[in-house]
Amino acid sequence: MARDLTVLAVPGYFATMALEYAYLRARRDETGPTQGDYERSDTIASLSMGVASLVAPIVLPKIVAPITPGKGKYAKAFVAAVAVTAAVTTAADAVRRRAARDAADETQPPASRARRRRIQRRAAAVARVGGAATVAGAVTVVSTGWTAALKADRLWDRRVVADLGTGPLAWTAAIAGWDFIYYWNHRFMHTSRYMWAIHVVHHSSERYNLSTALRQPVADTFGTFVPYGVLSWLGVRPHLVLQARAINLIYQYWIHTETIRTLGPAERIVNTASHHRVHHGSNQQYLDRNHGSILIVWDKLFGTFEPEQEPVVYGLTKNVHTFSLPVIATHEHRDILRDVAASDTWTDRWNFALRGPGWAYARHAAEPLAVAVT
Repeated sequence: MARDLTVLAVPGYFATMALEYAYLRARRDETGPTQGDYERSDTIASLSMGVASLVAPIVLPKIVAPITPGKGKYAKAFVAAVAVTAAVTTAADAVRRRAARDAADETQPPASRARRRRIQRRAAAVARVGGAATVAGAVTVVSTGWTAALKADRLWDRRVVADLGTGPLAWTAAIAGWDFIYYWNHRFMHTSRYMWAIHVVHHSSERYNLSTALRQPVADTFGTFVPYGVLSWLGVRPHLVLQARAINLIYQYWIHTETIRTLGPAERIVNTASHHRVHHGSNQQYLDRNHGSILIVWDKLFGTFEPEQEPVVYGLTKNVHTFSLPVIATHEHRDILRDVAASDTWTDRWNFALRGPGWAYARHAAEPLAVAVT
């Protein structure tokens, strides 16, 4: 089997980070600090998340394997448990609404209204726990089942196009195909909140240098991605798909820098440091733009391109202000579960999980959630 190119590139990562650090330090002495400078705690967090992102794909699939649909020993029981939890939550919603109406009925005796308020509180508590558990369980069922069913090896065995071999055509199909699928997956991660919860890790740094490239997600297991295995279904050998992944990741490494301003005419076709700085910006006009990996043409074709103009403000629209790895890795998942628990309808629960993060933030601003009964 071919060596993993991302592993072979590790010495290059550290060598180029050292060179960038030296350059930025010299520049800082002359022109002052910038958000591209290395900061110790931030760099350690980025590198630590990089290590965690290598371990997670080994550990998490083993943890969820027993409950993975079509594969796990306890998959049917887990699906049944999610269904029961949904039914209990629905019943609790109905009881809470009925109790709330009765408690508000001033024709009822005070003792009866007080009892209805107690029932309302208890039903709301059940719904809070049940709603969050149902959404989390359903996402786990769908994501693990989706991934297991659409692995490259499995789709290769069911391919509808003849084996493309290992020549130039196969390599081109693998690299360009991965790049195209990556664009859509990257775009989906910015437009659906449960997917954003995975990807937000990479955007959580308020600095922008080569170490930021290594600040990678750890929860891909709980995402539903357009499967790269589709390439094998179309005749690309699975090991070429893996090599295309490595080439894609290595390319993205160097664009996380402020030291390269522009590549001239190449900016029209390929993704560059300038284009990707925009992607990491929290400026309003830069939000959810420039999702491409190697090629920027996908963004231009599908309406998500934005050139770098005003200075980029890196980070999130609501920064986490911490270097704690557990918080960096899970804060958006925590917020989703909090919002789902505070919702009193299934429509809101699923909206908080599936719609874009911007919808959730706007909803908070317009109508603060307050399900708990006091």
